[in-house]
Amino acid sequence: MPSPISEDMALRIGLAARALPDTTPADLLRVLAAAVGLPPTAETLAALKVKDLKAAAEGAFADIDTGALKSAVAFLKGDGVADVDPPPALDAYAEGDMPGSVRVACASNGGEALDGHFGSARRFLVYQVSTDETRLIDARMADDRGREDKNAYRAELIRDCRVLYVASIGGPAAAKVVKADIHPVKDAAGGSARDRMLALQGVLATKPPPWLAKVMGQTPEERIRFGRDAEAPA
Repeated sequence: MPSPISEDMALRIGLAARALPDTTPADLLRVLAAAVGLPPTAETLAALKVKDLKAAAEGAFADIDTGALKSAVAFLKGDGVADVDPPPALDAYAEGDMPGSVRVACASNGGEALDGHFGSARRFLVYQVSTDETRLIDARMADDRGREDKNAYRAELIRDCRVLYVASIGGPAAAKVVKADIHPVKDAAGGSARDRMLALQGVLATKPPPWLAKVMGQTPEERIRFGRDAEAPA
């Protein structure tokens, strides 16, 4: 009879299951039984690869987005399990404080990092960004447990944002985001969300692409001018 699973391992499996769409800890445990045997241990999971998880149990997870599987494998290896970083302190903000600004969401798993897959990020950091200022105005926990359509729930959670930065996002999820009139931007390199917003601030102050100019409320004539400038030879 297999040994009982430790509390640490149960936590890893629970977090990993949350990173996968429509997957319970019991579902994941069945796949792990085929991939590494029971009970899973820190040693056996240390060697686990995404391709192993995809192939196990007759490909039960074969259709799951690779980004979500990477997040799950990271949790199974113990990465981020001890992450107790609270959301960063918010900046004071009232509607109308920053005319011409754009509201931006960043998928994050801890601190002020841009490191989340859309379908599994723990929270969305919400920034208000103008040409000369960036403020973190909200940090929204993405608890989609029990939701029938997790992608729709997450898109609704950030519906007031016009731009979304993620480390990765699948096609069906991106479609839900676009339907909510949010422009998704994939940034696999990730890093500091604050630094990414400062870089965006610089783009807003110089030559924003037409889609971003529209979000900022610029006139069609201004957007056309920006488009022509961007296409002009150096």
